[in-house]
Amino acid sequence: MTRVLVIEDDGIIRDNILELLEAEGYTAIGAENGLVGVASARAHLPDLIICDIMMPGLDGFDVLDELRQDPVTATIPFIFSTAMADKSDMRRGMERGADDYLTKPFTQAELLRAIEVRLTKQAALNKKFQKKLDDLRGNITSSLPHELRTPLTGILTGSAILQDDASLSLNEVHELVQIIHTSAQRLDRLVINYLLYAELEIVLANPETVQALRQRGRTDAARSVIMAAALQQAQAADRTTDLNMEIEDAVLRIEPTHLEKIVEELLDNAFKYSKTSTPVRVIGVPDQDLFVLSVADHGRGMTAGQIADVGAFVQFERKIHEQQGSGLGLTIVKRLAELYGGGLDIESTPGKQTTVRVVLPIECNP
Repeated sequence: MTRVLVIEDDGIIRDNILELLEAEGYTAIGAENGLVGVASARAHLPDLIICDIMMPGLDGFDVLDELRQDPVTATIPFIFSTAMADKSDMRRGMERGADDYLTKPFTQAELLRAIEVRLTKQAALNKKFQKKLDDLRGNITSSLPHELRTPLTGILTGSAILQDDASLSLNEVHELVQIIHTSAQRLDRLVINYLLYAELEIVLANPETVQALRQRGRTDAARSVIMAAALQQAQAADRTTDLNMEIEDAVLRIEPTHLEKIVEELLDNAFKYSKTSTPVRVIGVPDQDLFVLSVADHGRGMTAGQIADVGAFVQFERKIHEQQGSGLGLTIVKRLAELYGGGLDIESTPGKQTTVRVVLPIECNP
């Protein structure tokens, strides 16, 4: 049954609202002041909160601030009920995270309609979130075991042969050691990316941490960082002759290690999904107060639907194109760009070309 918390210091108004809600089939919970209201919200986790603004002690704005700062109660729909009709007060409440306003005196129909609208919108958001969560779980279930087992198989098989077969030639030993080393590197990268992805999701959920990172993040010589990281990926893929770079210099508001990671993942994707002897072009240019980093390849490309579905652990057409990687690369790039106030955009023509653009803020006063 849907629970509605009513925080109202006027006993008559509070009782009338509670009685009405109970008659409509809601589980109604009353709180006589802001302090009790915050405690009740945390104890009962209602589906919706109706809160008066003008209350002694903890007023409605304070209640909203307390609940929005608590991850457990931050997403509960919140409706202010107030006798004030000042637009500045309404805007103040909306800026703090209120979902709606009811101006006193309000009718029974207005109250029920406001509740219905907010609950419907919240249900839609919950459904969308659950779908994303289910998709993520499904993608992890389908791709992560494969990505863990493949390098582990190389390590276990290679080491078992080395351990059991004493007749191996020096060349055969060298080949097996190379297989083990390559497999270990692949496994190490998967673990690093998984941990980084989890860390980014936690950091991005904390506005204060995000703000601190944006204030201290700085790369003084972006051109050299980008070129070095791109060249390293080209050498690892044995594609140095395919790499074309046109990078202008700038001071960027991002940690150098995070910029390197963005370049690493973009180039890894570009080389992985394009054939040897086809060009991979890296362009970096300032555009007013932004820096646009583009990586273009002539690989198999992506459909509009695949671009829209870019996310953690998502791999496309695995049955058609056997590929390595957990699908975390572009998601990590996107989240790193967003961490510093930038973004990611993809343009692609299936079978012809893909261009991934990352926008990052420039330090205006280097």
